[in-house]
Amino acid sequence: MELQVSISTIFNCSLERAFKTPMLCDVSKVHTGYGLMPRITHCTEDEHWGQVGSTKHVFAARSLTFAGGESSIDKVLERIENKYWRIEVSEFKSWMLGFDRFTGEWATKEIGENQIQIDYSYTLHARGYFWYPLNWLFVYVFWKQYMKRVIENVRKLAYNQEPYLYP
Repeated sequence: MELQVSISTIFNCSLERAFKTPMLCDVSKVHTGYGLMPRITHCTEDEHWGQVGSTKHVFAARSLTFAGGESSIDKVLERIENKYWRIEVSEFKSWMLGFDRFTGEWATKEIGENQIQIDYSYTLHARGYFWYPLNWLFVYVFWKQYMKRVIENVRKLAYNQEPYLYP
């Protein structure tokens, strides 16, 4: 079963900043936590992050639903420079309501000088339908709100010219 949620916005910055910031800046400044979702603290084994096929181990803080420590592995599935990222978040280290992976997409399109349309989406993949009502609530109520917080964090980093951690 797959559930997808998308949001769009306009960034007033360069195309490069809008494209690179969400993936190449410090992820702990992007995923700062929300409700039961713990904040990301750091990543390891990320030497080649940003290249297609690269992975990184993601660590999160303690929360009501997570003991803290390694939380998942992220993988770059596709990168089209200044246009599109597709990543996969998988190998969750805690129970995730029956979800076995999330596929995230970040698309950028220049619509004017320093006006970049951002289309941000996640497809959450679950095994079976037993948890469907809870999955639906999680995706369309909680996860969509979380994504809005993430996109605003990315906007701040892009506007403040946050340095990239990866080439």
